[in-house]
Amino acid sequence: MSQQDNNPDQASHNLVRPTLKTISQLSGFAVPTVSRALSDAPDIGAETKKTVCRIADEIGYVPNRAGLRLRTGRTNVISLVLPIENDVMNHTAQLIEGIASELRNTAYHLNVTPWFSGEDPMKPVRYIVETKSADALILNATTPQDPRVKYLMERNFPFATHGRTDWSSDHPYFDFDNTAFAYGGLKKLAMRGRSRIFAILPPKDQFYSQCMAQGLKHASDETGVSVRICDKIRSDSPAETVRDRILEVLQKDPSIDGIFVGSTVASLAAIDAVDTFELSFPDQARQIDVFGKESIPFRSLFRKELLSMHEDVRRAGRFLAEAVLQSIKYPDKPPLQELEKPLEVLP
Repeated sequence: MSQQDNNPDQASHNLVRPTLKTISQLSGFAVPTVSRALSDAPDIGAETKKTVCRIADEIGYVPNRAGLRLRTGRTNVISLVLPIENDVMNHTAQLIEGIASELRNTAYHLNVTPWFSGEDPMKPVRYIVETKSADALILNATTPQDPRVKYLMERNFPFATHGRTDWSSDHPYFDFDNTAFAYGGLKKLAMRGRSRIFAILPPKDQFYSQCMAQGLKHASDETGVSVRICDKIRSDSPAETVRDRILEVLQKDPSIDGIFVGSTVASLAAIDAVDTFELSFPDQARQIDVFGKESIPFRSLFRKELLSMHEDVRRAGRFLAEAVLQSIKYPDKPPLQELEKPLEVLP
């Protein structure tokens, strides 16, 4: 055993938790400079921040959040408040990835706070604000007059929304143009000769569902194509539920020749339903086109002829992270806002 191993003071030192002073000694920067660099202060140079963050990562520095809040009033936490839904492949994983990648080289960390269907969506928001357990919130599944947004605006608490509200001009948001998505989708189905469309949309109270309904109506008025919007299920219902409902409709109504769905998972369920229908009821077989939303590259894996539009949810996450960081650092600046225009219909 070496002399160092026999030295209890040295062993104790090796177990000491790294502090700002530790980073200061290793970097040569003063403790206040280290602290401000880790807080992403605007008056600290990019190279200094990069050096300090690198050393902090190498030595395993973890800020004392209680002490940080006492010193600065901040937690360096961004909280993403998400409903627990079935369509996780479509949005949740990619949204988290986008936000986390944008926060990766900052002092901020991401927490995900879930809320369950049937619970008061205000509950997690109030908890975070009243306990000051995060510096900003990111919300999705917004409604036109979302009470969470109203609450946060009244308290000047930094936030951004994935989706718009009636007050979007006054707060940060990123949204996909779902009116254009639905309009373009129905027009494409009409060009394929489809005349009677069965549509499954998101929950009626959500802003983007209303946008889809507007787009469908506009295109229907222009083309004369009939659209029947499902009132029993929604596009974020379990895939099996979506598939079974479409199968039921295809069996009962032989005039249906097109399916419009508002999510990636529902698109997959619709493909399965059409395939199952063609195999199970060959005497009723007919050409049925499916139009859906694509946020993952599933089209080429299943049906190249599937009609779809791409939604870049990772990009949404990155933008929302940037938006809340700006609202924390520069609250007097105009809010960052973007409405993503959908790409051309694929194929």
